[in-house]
Amino acid sequence: MSLFKARDWWSTILGEKEEFDLGCLCVADVDNSGSGQDKIIVGSYMGYLRIFNPHPVKPGDEVQPEDLLLEVQLREPILQVEVGKFVSGTEGLHLAVLHCRKLCVYAVSGTLGNVEHGNQYQIKLMYEHNLQRTACNMTYGPFGGVKGRDLICIQSMDGMLMLFEQESYAFGRFLPGFLLPGPLTYSSRTDSFITVSSCRQVESYKYQVLAFATDADERQETEQQKLSSGKRLAVDWVLNIGEQALDICVVSFNQAVSSVFVLGERNFFCLKDNGQIRFMKKLDYNPSCFIPYCSVKEGTINTLIANHSKMLNVYQDVTLKWATQLPYIPVSIKVANLQDLKGVIVTLSDDGHLQCSYLGTDPSLFQAPKVDSREINYEEFDAEMKKLQKIIKEATKTQDILPKSEKHRDVIVTAEVSPDLDAESQAIDSEVKAESVPSVTVKITIQSRVTAQKPNLAVCVQAPLAVTCDQFVFDDLEPDSSETVMLSVFLKGNCSPSELEGNCLVSYNRPTELNPEGIPKVAECNFSLPLRLICFPAQPSKAANHKITIDTNKPPISFVTIFPDFVDPSEDDQTNVLGFQFLTGSKTTLLASKTSQRYRIQSDQLEDLWLITKQLKLRLEEHFKKQNCKDFACTFSGSIPLQEYFELIDQHFELRLNAEKFRELLSERAVQFRAIERRLLTRFKDKTPAPLQHLDTLLEGTFREVIALADAAEENQANVFQAFTKLKSATHLVIMLISLWQKLSADQVAILEATFLPLAEDTQELGWEETVDAAISYLLRTCLSKSSKEQALTLGSQLCMPKDTSRLKKNITLFCDRLAKGGRLSLSTESATQQAVVMPGGCTTIPESDLEERTVIPGSTATLPSQGQMAKQKSKPALSEDAAEEAEKP
Repeated sequence: MSLFKARDWWSTILGEKEEFDLGCLCVADVDNSGSGQDKIIVGSYMGYLRIFNPHPVKPGDEVQPEDLLLEVQLREPILQVEVGKFVSGTEGLHLAVLHCRKLCVYAVSGTLGNVEHGNQYQIKLMYEHNLQRTACNMTYGPFGGVKGRDLICIQSMDGMLMLFEQESYAFGRFLPGFLLPGPLTYSSRTDSFITVSSCRQVESYKYQVLAFATDADERQETEQQKLSSGKRLAVDWVLNIGEQALDICVVSFNQAVSSVFVLGERNFFCLKDNGQIRFMKKLDYNPSCFIPYCSVKEGTINTLIANHSKMLNVYQDVTLKWATQLPYIPVSIKVANLQDLKGVIVTLSDDGHLQCSYLGTDPSLFQAPKVDSREINYEEFDAEMKKLQKIIKEATKTQDILPKSEKHRDVIVTAEVSPDLDAESQAIDSEVKAESVPSVTVKITIQSRVTAQKPNLAVCVQAPLAVTCDQFVFDDLEPDSSETVMLSVFLKGNCSPSELEGNCLVSYNRPTELNPEGIPKVAECNFSLPLRLICFPAQPSKAANHKITIDTNKPPISFVTIFPDFVDPSEDDQTNVLGFQFLTGSKTTLLASKTSQRYRIQSDQLEDLWLITKQLKLRLEEHFKKQNCKDFACTFSGSIPLQEYFELIDQHFELRLNAEKFRELLSERAVQFRAIERRLLTRFKDKTPAPLQHLDTLLEGTFREVIALADAAEENQANVFQAFTKLKSATHLVIMLISLWQKLSADQVAILEATFLPLAEDTQELGWEETVDAAISYLLRTCLSKSSKEQALTLGSQLCMPKDTSRLKKNITLFCDRLAKGGRLSLSTESATQQAVVMPGGCTTIPESDLEERTVIPGSTATLPSQGQMAKQKSKPALSEDAAEEAEKP
């Protein structure tokens, strides 16, 4: 928009290091010259009052000394300047100047000069009012419908409206529910004051209501005296706009209806006299000031809105008609008639840039300088082009979205977890019902090789785990310096976590020569928490509802070796059996076979098997890695516990349905509550009191129902969180069993985790069930598809909460069946096509009835044997489940 710049007609800079704000600018014929030309009045927080009458010979001329009519220092900061009929006995215009504790009214007059120095201007103090309270802003108008004079209303910082009938003080009223002052204006059409409260509501108060309300000076009197002195101050109408307002303006033109304009922080509102919205405009920028003015089109109003991007937008109602560039950010804007030029835009910045401009499209006259002609060296250009093409080719080789890690990082963050639990637990507000909740100390060190500005450390652990402090703010780090913090981690929620891991993230700015403020950068590290944080050794249990068996290719290892923190070396009976008691109350048992290379994990809860199984696998891998054994492997040849897994899915989904029902019930009761409130308010406002007809009893009963429903919804939300945590633990377990069963690679396991664990948090708008169903459906029609017909199917673009989980459970069963028949996970379309070629007839169509029959298997598991097992079953009979259990008993 370089072409659409505001054309400079006249401009100047006021003083040095002076500050200005919204009320410091006013335009009017303050000296009553009768010529119809406006003067520009400017007051500053330094106490300077200036009056200008610009008259350049041609646009853009330098400021002439005679343009400044008057400059005086009033010793006190000037908050606002206004021009009106403020002196009794005359209808001439006078200048009102608002200070923090004083209101002064001046007469501006000029004396005709007889020499070349021009006219002489001076101000004369007509009267002043000393204020008992600190002023914020003021407005004026013919309050009460008076003719030929203007009254002044001042809003104080503590919410009092002080009204002055010219030379005398009339009365003062406190606004109800006041917290912070907002913009204030007066509407002569409705004879009311309009402001925006700290509740972000536009409020209108009638002048007559203010006049007859209780006097502010009598607020300290007794209740009986209050009742006798006047009525309570009541608002005429209220409109909630949901944001703080920057300014309010009331306009009334002949060709347009009277309107109230409110400029918010993100929206622009136009209201009717009764508070109803005529229209509103959502702004995609931060506005700084505005001014409505008369439009040439009947029934519309033009508005100038300036923003913090140094732009001035012209709107006709809600339609953008023009946009122009300003040289600074204005804090106040006016439209004036200067030197027979109507519609001059007068803007003032916070540092004193005063400009009179007009809109136009005449471009700035800029002529490009001549460049010295030189011969072109094509060989150098070719060499440079080849070099750039090589760099581009190297950059486009990698398809990584994230940049590669630097060899030497600027900031390194490390986390060291204490090997022992805290002697004195640091657990705070834990919901666990155990006798004692342990905690473990984590030491985090930040090392900086360069200057790091504004470093912030955030520590995150997965709920229901919690930390004693999760945010740290440091001073700027110098090169080769470090910072160390200590914190404790403990179990806060009354359920076992699905992960025993944490994350540290340091955000900082690294300054450069081109950017002294710094380039934002991050450094992070992960840390693992000990198993003793959530469970402790206990007596093993013989019976359990859920059992899984992990096969290995190495002889079983004594638990004294791999679980030294849970086994007492003096107890020989714990070398091949070990019990874990979780803080939440459940128990898990781990057994090692004496005759075979198997380990069994059993528990009454399916989700409790996950962490123990994971710890067993990690500790076995770490043990054999220390023994330099590279061929150690774990496998799983049992049945995937899909039926038990489906039960957890149903529990979680049922709680989500309950949350939706609670939301609907709360909405109904809230509507009922508001309807009863409206009826009660109508009865209370009625001048002739009518019986309540038990509306108060109905209101109280509805209120109790709303509170009870809110408590039930909150309790259900806590149950949803616990169910989702259990579901995540069971999902991790199913992912591990599938990966061991099919011997998946690391990339395939990553696809499996992204499919079954796509969400860090579960919400009503986007839940686990619909997200996982969409991900599995995508894999079934791509890499696990059995024909090109399935690949042509399209998925819905919108995720919504399903009615039940039957489709999800069928897709999960079909997903495992496709894997059992040789399907392989991949995200590329080429491999999916090859997969369909490799498996001719391998994935036949499974009827819905057959799928349902296969889902319901005795023993609550879905048996999905691998291809190797199917080959072995042809050569020898399979052992029964009871016989296998007897063979595996240690």
